[in-house]
Amino acid sequence: RKEFVDLYVNYVFNESIQKPFEDFMRGFLRGCPAKQWKMFLPVELQIVLQGRTEFDWNLLEKNVKYIHYKELDQTIRNFWAVFHKLPEEKKKMFLVFLSGSDRIPGCGLELFSFNIVHLQLENPDEYYPFANTCSRFLFLPR
Repeated sequence: RKEFVDLYVNYVFNESIQKPFEDFMRGFLRGCPAKQWKMFLPVELQIVLQGRTEFDWNLLEKNVKYIHYKELDQTIRNFWAVFHKLPEEKKKMFLVFLSGSDRIPGCGLELFSFNIVHLQLENPDEYYPFANTCSRFLFLPR
C-alpha cells in the first residue's frame, strides 16, 4: 500500500504535470529571461515578484513628501489621525487607491514613499481626493 501511495503521489504531483510545467517555465523564462532568478530562494523570489505584505504604517507616514503642505498643517494632521484609526484592510485599500497595489514593492517600506499634494483650488470643498498611481501622488484638497 505504501508503495502504491508513493507512486500515485509522485505521478499526481510530478509526472502528470511535467509537460505543462515545462511549457509554463519556458514561457515564463521567455518573458523574464533572467538567469539570476536562480540566486533567489523561493520565498525571496515571491517577494521580488509579488511585493511585501508586512506594513509599518508609521514608517509610511515618515516617508511622505509634502507639496504645498507642511507636516503640521491641520489637513495633514487630520489625514494621519483618520488614517491611523482605520482597520488594516482599509489601510490596504488606501494603498490600492494610491499605488494600484495592496503590497509594498520588494525593496521594502523603507524605500516606499509618496507625495501629498495641495492643488491650491479656489473651492476645495467641491473636490474629492484623487491619486496618480504611477507616480504615487495623493492630491488632497484642504
